[in-house]
Amino acid sequence: MARIDPHASRQEVRLPLTIDRRTVGKVAVIRCNGRITAGDEAESLRVYVCGMFANHKDFILHLEDVGFIDSSGLGTLVRLLASTRRLCGDLKLCNVPPALQKVLRTTNLTTLFEIYESEESALSAFYRRSKSSDKLASVGVSVVCVDKNADLLAYLGELLRRAGYDVHTTCSLSDSLILMQVTRSRLVLVGPALTGSPTTRQAITAAFANVEVIELGCDFSKLDAGEAGSRLLQEIQLRLQASNGSVASTQS
Repeated sequence: MARIDPHASRQEVRLPLTIDRRTVGKVAVIRCNGRITAGDEAESLRVYVCGMFANHKDFILHLEDVGFIDSSGLGTLVRLLASTRRLCGDLKLCNVPPALQKVLRTTNLTTLFEIYESEESALSAFYRRSKSSDKLASVGVSVVCVDKNADLLAYLGELLRRAGYDVHTTCSLSDSLILMQVTRSRLVLVGPALTGSPTTRQAITAAFANVEVIELGCDFSKLDAGEAGSRLLQEIQLRLQASNGSVASTQS
């Protein structure tokens, strides 16, 4: 078995695996804390990731807080990588501790996994790949949507995709900044859950100073879905037209 930290205390080695995840655009970021070993820990990770295949095919495993892994745990990572690639997706590793990097080098698995220093660099790699290899996608203007309401994000995602936009959703303001960078989006939609606080609004204004920002009012989710969607699509079109006009006048 491959021990990540041979000098760890008995209490640290026995720490169970906990899993936390969030979705950043089209990618599921999974953060593991504890150990990945034969038995419940490795199996729980495998079941957790496989249970997301219906909605995701691209995954990032954040391993900074993994203190112990054994051969079965490494085998689980290999199986998950193979499963995602069979779905035409991928699984990348990030924030890998030095001891685990040594294990991967020793087992020659560094040539199998794509390993990145940070979540942001791993996310950027996914979006570079999608731009260069996704020949079937009809990619229009990129739009980032951010709000804490998952139902609202699901509605916005489908509404904008069906209108021809390349949509990326997240419930985290900090993650939306990463998405804006890696997708080069020209417009961001900010939901009402993030605009109630004056401090948050100031942060949004500063963060998105160079792109078009549409704030969805607190009554947006209470309006008739068709009416609200139609108004929003019109507003987006007007904003983009105005933005194109500003760019053209600047260039001339």
